[in-house]
Amino acid sequence: MSSVTLNNIVKRFGTFTAVHRSSLEIPEGAFVTLLGPSGCGKTTNLRMIAGLLDPTEGEILIGGRRVNDVPIHKRNLGLVFQNYALFPHKTVAENVAFGLKYRNVPSSDIPRRVQEALDLVQLPNVGDRYPKALSGGQQQRIALARAIVIEPDVLLLDEPLSALDANLREDMRVELKRIQERIGVTTVFVTHDQSEALAMSDQIVVMSEGRVEQVGAPEEVYNTPASEFVAHFLGASNILAARCALSGGAVTLHEKTFGTVPIPAAKAPRITSEGPAKLVVRAEKLVLSTSPAPEGVISVPATVQTVDYQGQSVRYFVQAGDTQLQAINMIDGHPFAVGTKVNLHLRPQDCAALPG
Repeated sequence: MSSVTLNNIVKRFGTFTAVHRSSLEIPEGAFVTLLGPSGCGKTTNLRMIAGLLDPTEGEILIGGRRVNDVPIHKRNLGLVFQNYALFPHKTVAENVAFGLKYRNVPSSDIPRRVQEALDLVQLPNVGDRYPKALSGGQQQRIALARAIVIEPDVLLLDEPLSALDANLREDMRVELKRIQERIGVTTVFVTHDQSEALAMSDQIVVMSEGRVEQVGAPEEVYNTPASEFVAHFLGASNILAARCALSGGAVTLHEKTFGTVPIPAAKAPRITSEGPAKLVVRAEKLVLSTSPAPEGVISVPATVQTVDYQGQSVRYFVQAGDTQLQAINMIDGHPFAVGTKVNLHLRPQDCAALPG
C-alpha cells in the first residue's frame, strides 16, 4: 500500500515551473528521501504534501485519500523544519504537547504521551526546561518529539539536520533512522546531502530542475545511475565517451583510455542498441597502484597530477594519455606524490553504462 501518492504534480509560481509532472509512490512505513541541489523542487514537493502549497495540476493522495483540498491541520502529518520552530516562551513539555491540544486528546493523557515522546528521543528529563537552555542537537530532538507525539500518518522532514555541526549531524542521522524504524511511520525526508540520503533511506528520489531523475534503493541509484546528472550528483564519477557493441545480450563498451570494457547487463539497463554510449567509472573504483594488475582487471598507465589528502582517504587527479580522471582511494600511510607514475586498475564489473 502506498502511504503517499503524487500523480502528475505540477507547481508553477507565475511563469516559473518549480515542479514538472512529478509522480511518486511512497510505500507505507518507508523512509524516502527527496535528494537534489538547491532549487530542484524537493522542498516544493514536500510542502505540497504537507498542504502548505497547493499544486497547480495533479493530485496528492495520503492513505489513498485525495487531499488536494484538505487543509494542513486535517492531514495528520508530523512536520520538522530546518529551524525547528520551537516556541521560546513555552517549556519543552508544552512544546511537545502543543499538537495534542488540538486533536481532542483527553488532558489526562497528555503528560503520558509527552513523556513517551521524550523517552523515545532520549531526552526524558528536560520537560521543564526552555528551548534556549538546550543545545542544537537537543532542540532538533524536541522538534522531532513534537512531530511524532501526535502519531502522524506521515512524518515530513525538511533538512532538519543542516544546522548541526558535522559530528553531531552524523550522530543524529543514525538516531533519526532508529526512531523512524521503531515507530514505523512513513517518512519523507528532504536533503541536498548525498551521504545522508545513502545512509538513511529505503528509497531515494533524485531530483533536478523540478523533475524526477531516478527513484530507487540507495545501492541501485548509486551503482546504476539513470543519467549523467545522477552519476555526478551522487558521489564522484568519471564519465567517458565510448561506443557500445552488443552480442548475445552482452554489453561491451569501447573507450579510448581503458579499451574494451565488458559491462554486466544489470549495470547497463538503458543500453538497448549499438552506438554512442557513456562509460561511468566511480572514483573509488579506480585504484592507483605500482603493481601489475590481477587477472581480469584492466590496467592503464597514468601520472598523478593533484593530491587532495582527506585523512583516511585521498582524492587523486591523474592523467592517463589525454584524459584526466579522478580516483578516491583509502590509504595507510603517505599518499602518492605529484608526478608519480602509477597504474590505474579497473574491474569491468564495477562500471556502469549510459546511452550516449
